[in-house]
Amino acid sequence: MGPVTRAADTLIRLYQERLSPRKGWTCAHLVAHGGQSCSAAVRGLVASRGIARSVVPTVARFVACYQAASLLASTDVQGVCCCGGIPIPFRFRR
Repeated sequence: MGPVTRAADTLIRLYQERLSPRKGWTCAHLVAHGGQSCSAAVRGLVASRGIARSVVPTVARFVACYQAASLLASTDVQGVCCCGGIPIPFRFRR
């Protein structure tokens, strides 16, 4: 793993450890589909492919998270999609 990839991995890990637990919501993709959160999926992509080869799958994951947030918006449970710079509110029913 090169220095840039290590730096990106460290930044994602710090986000997961320090910021994510404090934001008060869970990744919409994780809630809707199970599996990994977006940050865990992107961290795995960066570790296995490097930064440059992770860009397209990362964007695809964030689009899928946005779509999951849109899907969940018609339900009664509340949260926010964690993708990108603007939080996207959602709710879903149980």
